[in-house]
Amino acid sequence: MENPHPICIRPSRDADVEAMLAIYRHHIRRGVEKGVDDSGTPEPDDIRDRRKNLRNHRFPHLVATLGAEIVGYAYVVLFRKRPAYRYTVKHSIYVHHDHTGRGVGPLLMQELIDACAAAGFRQMIGYIDADNAASIRLHEKFGFVRVALLPAVAYRYGHWADSVMMQRSLGAGSSSPPPRASLNG
Repeated sequence: MENPHPICIRPSRDADVEAMLAIYRHHIRRGVEKGVDDSGTPEPDDIRDRRKNLRNHRFPHLVATLGAEIVGYAYVVLFRKRPAYRYTVKHSIYVHHDHTGRGVGPLLMQELIDACAAAGFRQMIGYIDADNAASIRLHEKFGFVRVALLPAVAYRYGHWADSVMMQRSLGAGSSSPPPRASLNG
């Protein structure tokens, strides 16, 4: 039987903040990032401020919904703050633990890629826990390639953990210079 409520992707709203935080906190406390000190976990006002700032700069900040439930979220930030890097974004995607493996991540990823390419960004970067094989496969499916292994950059579970840096081109990528007036100059 087909699900009467397909997964929908839409821009996040302030009303989504608590659900996004619950997803994030689960990943910190029980997920791949388990064991990380979560004393720096953002508070609702931090997320609201981040959303406002990203929205003001026209960066996508998305949620995946299944009916009325938030089942995932995703966003991008600038890779670096210096002007030379303004065409490169770094993304984050979090899926509710009860909905992993159900197509939420690919839907969020595709929407992020499309929105960033349409906005004129040329490169997208992702940092992934080296033990998170599912996330690495998802990135590979969407044309990301491994560009770096960052050994021992996180400490959790009582040992050091590696991260993988993955990258993909957007739009024209590096095949041509950006338009003169794009992305704030």
